[in-house]
Amino acid sequence: MVEGAKAAAGPATAGEQAAGRQRARSSKAATGGPARSSLLMALGTVVSRATGLIRQVLQAAALGTGLLASTYNTANTVPTSLYTLVIGGALNAVLVPQLVRARATEADGGRAFEQRLVTLVLCVLAAGTALAVWAAPQIVGLYMRDTADSHEAFELTVVFARFLLPQIFFYGVFGILGQVLNAREKFGAMMWTPVLNNVVLVGMFAAYLGLMTVPDRVEDVTATQVRLLGLGTTAGIALQALALIPFVRAAGFRFRPRFDWRGTGLAKSVHAAKWTLLFVLVNQVALTVVTNFANAADQALPDAGAGYTAYMYAQTIWMLPQSIVTVSLVTALLPRMSRAAAEGRVPDLRADLSRALRVTGVVIVPTGFLFLALGPQISALLFAHGAADAATARPLGQMLQAFGIGLIPFSAQYLLLRGFYAFEDTRTPFFMATWIAAVNVALVSGCHLVLPARWAVTGMAGAYTVSYLAGLAVTAWRLRRKLGGRLDDGEVRRTYTKLLGAAALAAGLGWYAARACATSLGAGTWPTAVSLAAGTAAMAAAYLALGRLMRVGELRGFARLR
Repeated sequence: MVEGAKAAAGPATAGEQAAGRQRARSSKAATGGPARSSLLMALGTVVSRATGLIRQVLQAAALGTGLLASTYNTANTVPTSLYTLVIGGALNAVLVPQLVRARATEADGGRAFEQRLVTLVLCVLAAGTALAVWAAPQIVGLYMRDTADSHEAFELTVVFARFLLPQIFFYGVFGILGQVLNAREKFGAMMWTPVLNNVVLVGMFAAYLGLMTVPDRVEDVTATQVRLLGLGTTAGIALQALALIPFVRAAGFRFRPRFDWRGTGLAKSVHAAKWTLLFVLVNQVALTVVTNFANAADQALPDAGAGYTAYMYAQTIWMLPQSIVTVSLVTALLPRMSRAAAEGRVPDLRADLSRALRVTGVVIVPTGFLFLALGPQISALLFAHGAADAATARPLGQMLQAFGIGLIPFSAQYLLLRGFYAFEDTRTPFFMATWIAAVNVALVSGCHLVLPARWAVTGMAGAYTVSYLAGLAVTAWRLRRKLGGRLDDGEVRRTYTKLLGAAALAAGLGWYAARACATSLGAGTWPTAVSLAAGTAAMAAAYLALGRLMRVGELRGFARLR
């Protein structure tokens, strides 16, 4: 495995000489640019997402997309949500700048700070995990209603949750060790080790399909099936986390528990994390509302595939390009932007954000329109198998269409928030999240109350898109004030105008090509695959041709990010 640009951590020495050497090493690492690291992470993420997609297809074949699947998926959402709420948000957004600063300014290269931070995180995780397992029924009650008609589904979700909640601790181990690596500008391992988790889950669902009678209803699930799904899922996350240990050791990190937290600088991290935790809390409130309403749709129509599992699968597919392109790039850029902010190089930070927006837009914009044009074909090809069929996959495809172009403001919002985090400003992102969550909750509540169960969750997917459009407008305005002016001289606006025009025209052509194939070939897996391939190829060719005609230079922009 090739690593990205390296920030060396030499042996600890005394005084300013060590700090000066560390700053020199960090500057040298920064000149290497994020291009190679971004490519490495993108490759790792592609493999991870590809194996994750295989896992999700097998999962849908095994459990379907209705109420039975939602009991497992809701329980599996709980540990991720609680981990993010307890400490994950602070790890991802706050602690990388803190670790980078400690490595650059402290005489020992930040070693003592790292030891204290890792110790604190592990203690919080252990206590939080134990408390969550004990309170599983109450936690599940936030996400799913326990009524007379759905009591068995609720009880099954609680049982699943007790098996899955220990994932909180392992998510935390993965997160803190990954941030230790990121602070050293070693990004590859954190992107590649999730493949191990997916391999475990692919094997688990294959065994579930091959060795057991697949149940159709919640009432038919056996204790053996619950144990297989629960233990196997948690084992995958544990393997993913523990696999990072050799990499952090190779990077020079040695864990020694340190409980001397008082007066050592951790208070600054905790204070900075306060707003990030509130940010996460706001997002989790919105997620809880959506999950509860989507589960209500499942309970009303248990076999329709129009509830929480369909929403979750559609959102997972929708976020693939964000995970592969935007997150990989931002993970590589954040240490560099943090250094630029710390050293007062605001023009460099603006340039990084502008380039990131323009280059990621080359992929994000057409992909959003692809989902809008061909969402039903994508869902039918991936999920109309086993316990699911074409009818139950159709709502999922319509949700993917509703998410569609929301990918564009979602990705841009993610990038712009990193401008605030580079300044260690976590308060402004909290207010942005509050605004987005308020819009989202208001809209999804309206969908739940007004729309029939069959269409309520599709409406919620559209509400997600609208809420991020509203959020992006406010975030861009606030960041402009923070940076003292625009990101650039209008390059982002001009580039996105061209990209939106090219993608919209290309999507129309792709939709027509897919529909023409479907009309002539009929229904079925292979006709669907051919229709999807034809629509995608037509859209890609038209997009590239129009981009060249409009002189979109960012089509070659990935090579320029250095």
